[in-house]
Amino acid sequence: MEFSQMSRQQRLPDPYRPEAAIVSSYLKGLEGALDWASASVLAQPWVQAVRDNPPPFWAMESLLKEYPISSAEGLALMRLAEALLRVPDAETAIALTADQLGRADFATASDGAMARLSASAIALSKKFLPEGGQSSIMSKLGAHTVVAATLRAVQLLGRQFVLGQTINEAMKEANSSRKQVANLRFSYDMLGEGARTDADALHYLASYENAIKSIAVTADAARACEQNDGISIKLSALHPRYEDAQHARVMAELVPRVWGLCKQAAVANINLTIDAEEVDRLELSLEVFEALAALVAEHHPNWRGFGLALQAYQTRALDVIEHVISIGRKYKLRLMCRLVKGAYWDFEIKRAQELGLPHYPVFTHKHHTDVSYLACAQALLNAPDAIYPQFAGHNAGTIAAILQMASRTKTTDVGATSQFELQRLHGMGEGIYREVMKNPGIACRVYAPVGAHRDLLAYLVRRLLENGANSSFVHQLADESVGMDLLLTSPLRLESETSLPLPPLLYGPDRLNSQGLDLTVENMRAPLLAALKTAQVPVVPEFDAKSVAGPITTGASSYQKWSKVPVAERAAVLRRAADAMQQQMPHFCALLVKEAFKTWGDAVSEVREAIDFLRYYANEAERIMQPISLPGPTGETNELRLSARGVWVCISPWNFPLAIFTGQIAAALATGNAVLAKPAEQTPGVALAAVKLLHAAGVPEGALQLLHGPGETVGAALVAAPGISGVVFTGSTQVARIINRALAAKDGPIVPLIAETGGINAMLVDSTALPEQVVDAVVQSAFRSAGQRCSALRLLCLHEGIADAVIAMIGGAVQELVLGDPADLATDVGPVIDREAFNGIVQHVARLSSQSNRPSALEIRAKIAINSEANQMPNLVPPFAVEVARIADVTQEIFGPVLHIVRWNSAPEAVIDQINALGYGLTLGTQTRIDTRAQALAAGAHVGNIYINRNMIGAVVGVQPFGGEGLSGTGPKAGGPHYLYRFCSEQTVTVNTTAAGGNVALLSAHA
Repeated sequence: MEFSQMSRQQRLPDPYRPEAAIVSSYLKGLEGALDWASASVLAQPWVQAVRDNPPPFWAMESLLKEYPISSAEGLALMRLAEALLRVPDAETAIALTADQLGRADFATASDGAMARLSASAIALSKKFLPEGGQSSIMSKLGAHTVVAATLRAVQLLGRQFVLGQTINEAMKEANSSRKQVANLRFSYDMLGEGARTDADALHYLASYENAIKSIAVTADAARACEQNDGISIKLSALHPRYEDAQHARVMAELVPRVWGLCKQAAVANINLTIDAEEVDRLELSLEVFEALAALVAEHHPNWRGFGLALQAYQTRALDVIEHVISIGRKYKLRLMCRLVKGAYWDFEIKRAQELGLPHYPVFTHKHHTDVSYLACAQALLNAPDAIYPQFAGHNAGTIAAILQMASRTKTTDVGATSQFELQRLHGMGEGIYREVMKNPGIACRVYAPVGAHRDLLAYLVRRLLENGANSSFVHQLADESVGMDLLLTSPLRLESETSLPLPPLLYGPDRLNSQGLDLTVENMRAPLLAALKTAQVPVVPEFDAKSVAGPITTGASSYQKWSKVPVAERAAVLRRAADAMQQQMPHFCALLVKEAFKTWGDAVSEVREAIDFLRYYANEAERIMQPISLPGPTGETNELRLSARGVWVCISPWNFPLAIFTGQIAAALATGNAVLAKPAEQTPGVALAAVKLLHAAGVPEGALQLLHGPGETVGAALVAAPGISGVVFTGSTQVARIINRALAAKDGPIVPLIAETGGINAMLVDSTALPEQVVDAVVQSAFRSAGQRCSALRLLCLHEGIADAVIAMIGGAVQELVLGDPADLATDVGPVIDREAFNGIVQHVARLSSQSNRPSALEIRAKIAINSEANQMPNLVPPFAVEVARIADVTQEIFGPVLHIVRWNSAPEAVIDQINALGYGLTLGTQTRIDTRAQALAAGAHVGNIYINRNMIGAVVGVQPFGGEGLSGTGPKAGGPHYLYRFCSEQTVTVNTTAAGGNVALLSAHA
C-alpha cells in the first residue's frame, strides 16, 4: 500500500475538552484498583533512605537542593548550560558568562561539594568578568580564565545527564552501571534538535543506524527482546517537515526511513521506541506508528521490540492507550509502551492560549496528570497480550502504586520474563531507584541520552525545568522541610476548575479572546474546507470619485446622530459584530483564501485579529470616553471630556483586508465618528462582507460607507475633499507621504493623519542564539504570507561566528517549503497578490542576484504532493535570500519573500546604529541568550515593536500594539491603549461654582 495515499480519519476525540469531566471518569475507573494509603506506606522507606543517604552531589536531587531553578543561581546555571558550550567566540562567551553570573551569588551556597566547585570555578566571575562592556587587558585575561572554568563546570554538569558523547562511550558506561545494579537495561537516545533540513534528517538517520549497529554487537539473540538494550528515536529528527499538514510527504518519505531502522532492530533482537512529540503531531504519529506496525506484522511478526512513548499529561492519554492496544491486537503484536508524564507542558499551554482554543490539551493540575498516569497504567497492565508496559517516572508514590496495581492484575502468561519494567532518566531519580531495585524481581531501564555536550542544551534545560519546578517530586524530595505526608499526598482527587484561565478568558472576563482553530484536528478544519466549496467572493461596484461629496454629506449627517449614541451602546454594537464574525469564521476564512490568497493558518489568524479589534476597541472606548475630573482650586469644577471628530477616511491595504480594514473602522466607530472606508482595490469582496456584518450588528449605513476604487482616484478624492475630519492609512511610505502633502495643502482645519507604513525590518543574531530557533524564526518571519506583511523580516544580521552554519540551515529549510494553492493545507507559501507585485519582486530579485558577490543561493524546491494543479498557480514567487556587504546597501523595502543577509563581527550596538540609520522603525528582532544585551539593544533601537528570541510577525491586539516611527509611520500604535485618543477631540469644561452667591461647601466646612 502507498502510505502517502492512506485515507485520513480522526482516530481520537478532540483534545480540547473540559478537564474535570475527563479526570472524573479516570477516578471512577481507578476505584477498587488502587489503595493509595498502602502504596504510600510502601514508598515511605524509599524516601527516608534517600534523605538519610543522599545521592552524589551531581545527581539531580542534590543539584536542585543546592541551586533551585527558582533561584538566581539555578537559573544562571540553566542558562549557561543551555548556551555557553555552543558559543564560538571568546568575546561573546565572556559577555554571556558575565550576564548570567553577574545576577547570582554562588558564594552563599552551602558547604557541599557542589558549593566548593562553584567557589573555585564560578564565583570568581565577580572579580574578573568585565562590567559595562569595557575592560582592561588584565581584566580580559581574568575573564578568559573564569569562562574556561565555567565551561568546565558546565561540561561536568553535562556528564551527569548525558551517558556518553558517543554510542560506544555510552555503552561502556552502561556496562559499568550494570555491574553495580542487577536487572538494569538501557534505551539510548541520540541527542539533537528536530531536523530543519533534509541534510539534518539524514545525519540523524545515520546516527541512529550506527547506534543500532553498535547495540546489536552486545545484544543477546537468545534472550527476550525486552531484556536487551534498545534505542529511542525521534520522528521529528528524521524528517524536516514532520507536521500534520505535510501528511502525504511524511507517509511517503519518513515511513521508509523509520522502517529501515525497525528492520535493523528486529534482526538484532533489540527494542526500538518512537518518542512522544507535541500534541499537534499526535494523530500523525499514530498514523506513522500503525503503518510501521503493519510492516512489522508482515515481515517480523515475532519481534517484540517495537514501541511507542505515550504522555499521561495529555487529556487524550487513555484514548491513545486504547488505540495503541487496538493496533497491537489488530496486527497480533506485543508492543512496548513507555508511559511518561510528559515533557512539553509549558509549550502546550502557550500554544492553546495563542490559538484561542476552547480548552487545554493537557491537564493543568499536576495531580490530574498523576491520576491520568495511573489510569493509563491500569489499562496497560490489563492488556498483556498486546502491550509490554514500561513505566517511566521518578515519583516514589507513583512507583509504589504501579507495583501495587501490577500485583493485583490478573494476567495470562504470554511468555514474557517480566510483566512490565520501570524506567528512569539517566542522572535523575537514582536515589529512589537504588531503593526500589533492592527487589530482585523488578527490572529498570535507563533512558540514556548520547551525544556531544554542546548538543545536550535543549534536553538538559527541559529536564531541569521539569524536575526543578517547585511542585515536582524530585525537587520536593531534596527539600527535607517537605514532610512525608505532603510528599506522598494522594493525587486521587478532582479540582473542578483549571489552575489557569481557559484560553477564551486569557484577557479576563471583560474581553473574550477570539476563538481559533487547531488545523491538525479534522473536526476543526472540516468547516473551513466546507465553506470553501460554497463561498463566493462578492462583486463590488467601483465608486465614482467625482461623486465624493455625496458620501461625505451623508457621513456628516449620520455622525451627528451616531456620536450622540451612548458609548456603551456603540460598544455593544461592536461586540455583536465580533460575535457574528466569530460564528461566521469559516465563511470569512474562505473569502480570504479565495480573494487575498491567504493560507488557511493566515486566514484563521486574520479573522481572529479582526474579532479582537472589535472587542478591544469597544472596551477602550468605554474606558477613555468617561469624563475625568481634574484637580483645581476650591469653588470650581474641572472636567476633561473626549468627543468624536467627525467623518474619517479609512484606507486599508490588501495584505490584511479584513483585520486592518476592521480595526480602522472599529476605532473610528467606537469613538462616535462616521467612516468612509476605502478598501484595497485587490480585495473589495472581503471588505464588503465585513461592512454588511457591521450594518447587521447595528452600525447605521450612513455611519459606515464602503467606497471601492483605485487609490489614485477614489482614495485621492477622499483625502482632498473638504469636510474630512481625519485619515487613517496603512500602506506604503510613498503613498503616506502623498496623503500627508495633500492634507497639508488643504485650507481649513488641520486634519490628523494616522499612518502605518513599511519597514526594512531587521533581525540581529549573536553567537549565543540557538541556530534551530533562529532558522524557525527567520523562515516564519521572512517567508510566511509570501513575505507580504508589514512586519516581515527583510534584513538578517548574523554574527560571523555562526553565519555559515545558519545560512546553510536556512537554505535547507527553505528548500522544504511548499509553494502552491493556498487552499491546499500543505501549502506554506501562496502567490503574491497580483501580477504587478509579481513583476516588481522578480525584477528586484534579478537586480540583487546581479549585484551580489556572495549569493546565498537559497532556491526553493517546490514539493506539491497533494494537488499537482497548484504548480499552475499564477504569481508564485519562490523565497529568495541574498547576502549583501553592508546594512547600508539595503535601501528599500521589497514587499515579498525576499531576504537580505549581512554578517557582522563588531559591537552589536554598532549594528543597531546602522539599522537605525536606514530611517525605518517598524519591527526589530534580536536572538541572544545575553539578557542584558537584549535589553540594551531594545533601548537603543528606534523601532515600534521589538521581538526577543521569537519570530517578528503576528502582533496580537492588546498584547503587542503595532506601529512604527520614522519612515514606518506616525503612531499611535494600533491595538494599543493610546490608539483611540487620536480619533477624538479633547474638551475641558470649567464651572465656577461660586458664581451664584459664594462657595457654600467651603463656608459650611469652615463653620
